[in-house]
Amino acid sequence: MRRIITFTIVAGLLYSCDTNEKKKDLTLKYPATKKVDTIDTYFDTEVKDPYRWLEDDMSDETAEWVKAENEVTFGYLEKIPFRNQLKQRLEQLWNYEKISAPFKEGDYTYFYKNDGLQNQYVVYRKKGEDGKEEVFLDPNTFSEDGTTSLAGLSFSKSGKLAAYSISEGGSDWRKVIVKDAESMEIIEDTLVDVKFSGLSWKGEEGFFYSSYDKPKGSELSAKTDQHKLYYHKLGTPQKEDKLIFGGTEEEKHRYVGGNVTEDDNYLLISASISTSGNKLFIKDLTKENAPLVPIIETTESDTYVIENVGSKLYLVTNLDAPNKKIVTVDAANPSPENWEDFIPETENVLSPNTGSGYFFAEYMKDAVSQVKQYDYDGKLIRDIELPGLGSVGGFGSKKEDRVIYYSFTNYNTPGSIYKFNPETGASEVYWKPEIDFNSEEFESKQVFYTSKDGTKVPMLITYKKGTELNGKNPTILYGYGGFNISLTPSFSTAMAVWLEQGGVYAVPNLRGGGEYGKKWHNAGTKLQKQNVFDDFIAAAEYLIDNKYTSSEYLAIRGGSNGGLLVGATMTQRPDLMKVALPAVGVLDMLRYHTFTAGAGWAYDYGTAEDNKEMFEYLKGYSPLHNVKAETSYPATLITTGDHDDRVVPAHSFKFAAELQEKQSGNNPVLIRIETNAGHGAGTPVSKTIDQYADIFGFTLYNMGYEELPNKAALKEFKK
Repeated sequence: MRRIITFTIVAGLLYSCDTNEKKKDLTLKYPATKKVDTIDTYFDTEVKDPYRWLEDDMSDETAEWVKAENEVTFGYLEKIPFRNQLKQRLEQLWNYEKISAPFKEGDYTYFYKNDGLQNQYVVYRKKGEDGKEEVFLDPNTFSEDGTTSLAGLSFSKSGKLAAYSISEGGSDWRKVIVKDAESMEIIEDTLVDVKFSGLSWKGEEGFFYSSYDKPKGSELSAKTDQHKLYYHKLGTPQKEDKLIFGGTEEEKHRYVGGNVTEDDNYLLISASISTSGNKLFIKDLTKENAPLVPIIETTESDTYVIENVGSKLYLVTNLDAPNKKIVTVDAANPSPENWEDFIPETENVLSPNTGSGYFFAEYMKDAVSQVKQYDYDGKLIRDIELPGLGSVGGFGSKKEDRVIYYSFTNYNTPGSIYKFNPETGASEVYWKPEIDFNSEEFESKQVFYTSKDGTKVPMLITYKKGTELNGKNPTILYGYGGFNISLTPSFSTAMAVWLEQGGVYAVPNLRGGGEYGKKWHNAGTKLQKQNVFDDFIAAAEYLIDNKYTSSEYLAIRGGSNGGLLVGATMTQRPDLMKVALPAVGVLDMLRYHTFTAGAGWAYDYGTAEDNKEMFEYLKGYSPLHNVKAETSYPATLITTGDHDDRVVPAHSFKFAAELQEKQSGNNPVLIRIETNAGHGAGTPVSKTIDQYADIFGFTLYNMGYEELPNKAALKEFKK
C-alpha cells in the first residue's frame, strides 16, 4: 500500500443546527476539526483520510479536540430535563449487595462482594465454615477515583500464595503483584507490561504469564503482534523471566497462553494468529527437559484441554465438529488421528466444564441453556433441572470439591447463585439479590424472524406485561454479531431502569456469533459480513412491522464489534432508527489492523491489504468511509474511552468528525469521551451509572420526550 501525506490544512467546519423547533435551547456548535490531505492508495484506488491526525493519542492537538468535543457533549446532556432523575433511579436500583459464588483455596473460602455502589468488587475470605469474614483484596483502595481495577487473581496449588493483576485506567496493560495469602504481605517486586494474560502457577515456585514487547511510541495505540509466554520464578527479577514460547521472527503468534493442569503434571500452550483457531502444545513437567509436543499444529480449529486423568487427556474441539465435542487421547501420542469421541457433537453448541469428578455439558438451544452431567466414563448421569429459561454460568470446581455452584439469570430476572449436589442432582438457592425490581411485572418473548436471504434468526424481546403494541414504545435494539460470541439472556440493572420506563429491549442472535456453532460464526465473517448487518436491519423491521415500535422510537446500540454493527447499519439505513448509540466501535475498516492487537481480528474481517476484492468489500461497509454529505443521520451519541487500547478511540474520533461535517438534518451528533477509561472492563460503578444516565437521557429526549415516560416508577420507589 502506498501512502501520500501532504500537510495542507483545510479550514475545519464550524456550524450550528437546531435539534428541532421545541429544543432551540440545545442548539449545537460543533468544534472546528481541521482536515489534512492524507491519501492512502489500495490497489490503484486512492482513499482520503482527512482526520488521520486524530489517531495521535499523544498529541496536545488531539487532547484539545477531545476537550472541546466533551464540552459540547456534556453541555447538551446537562440540559436534558430528566437526566438527573435517571441517574438517581440508576443509583437507587444499583444499590443492592452483590456476591459471587464461593471458591476454596487452601484453608480459606473466598468470594467477591460489592455492597451496592462500590466502584469495584472486594475479595473477601473466611477460614472454615464458621470463620470470620475478612477483606483479602480491596481494589477500591488501589486509586482515589476507582479507575484501577482487579483484572485477575490466581492462587498457587496450596493456596498459600496469590498473584493478582491490576488494570489502571481501563488499559489492557497489566501489573502483576504477588501476595503471601497467609500474612497478606506483598512478597516481591511488581511485574509490569503484562497484556492479554492469565496467571498459571507451577507448584509454589512460580507462574506462567504472557505479554508483548512494549511498543515504541504510544502504548495505547501502537501495534502489538508478537505475543510471548514467560515463566516467572519467585524471588528473581522480571528481567530474568524465562521465555517459554514465541518470540521468533519466522513465526509470529498474536495470542499465546499457557496453563498448568490441576495435577501440576503438564503445561499446555495455545498459540493463535487471530481470535479464532489455535495450535496446541503439551509439555510433561514431571520429566527433566521434556520436549514441547504438538497436539494440533494448525489453526483450523478451536481446541483446548479441559481435563486430564494421568496421561489421559480430555479435549474440547470444533475440529470436524462445528458445534464442539469432547475427545480423549493419551498424552504420549496426542495428535488428532488418535482422538476418540467422549461426548460427541450434537445439534446444539457445547460449552463444557468440570468439577467434583464430573463433566457438565452446557448446551445452548436457541440461546437458552441446558445442562447434562456425565461421569469420567462418558455415562450420562442426569439432565440437570434449571430454575427456568435463561443462562447458566459456573458448574466448575476442583475435583475434590463436594459442592458445586452455578448462576442463573435472564433478561428480566436478576442473577442468583445456586448450590448443586452432584451426587443427588438437587439444587437449592445459595444467594438471591434483594433488589427493588419486580421481575414478575416483565416478560421475555423469543421470536424468529426472516433475514434478507431467508435465514431464520432468533430474537428475545423483553418488556412490561400488558405493553400495548401501538408502534410508540421506546425501544433499544442491541446486537453484536461477531467473533463467535453468543448473546445469551442476562439481567442488567441499567436495562431494568429502561424497562421500568416502558422501554422495550430486543436482542437478536445475529450471524457472526456462536449461538449455532462455527457455521453460524463463519456466515458473518469476511466477505459474508453484510449478513450481520442484514440480520440487524431485519430485526428492526420486524419490531416496526409488529408494532413494538416505529422508526421514531427506535434506538440501535452495540459496543466494540457491535459498535461497527451500529455504524454500518446507521450509514446503510439512516431512515430506520431515530437514535444510534455506537460504543467503542471498530469504525475504520481499512486501518483497524494497524493498531494494537487489531491484526488478530482478521479472521472475522479480513484486511484491506489482503486483495482487491477484500479491500473493496471492506470499503463498501466501513462506517467511516460511508458517511455521505447532505444526508440526515439519526441522533447519534458515540461513546469511547481515552485509554481504550483494544479498539483505539481514533475510530470514534474520526467517525464523529465525519458525521458532524456531513450531517444535514437537525439530529445531534455527539461524542462522549470518558477520561481515564478503557474498553469497558473494570469501569467504576460511578462512571457506569453516569454513562447510562446520559445514554438513556439522550435516547428518550431525541425520541421527543420532555419528561420521563413513566414517572410513577420514580414515585413508587420514594414512598
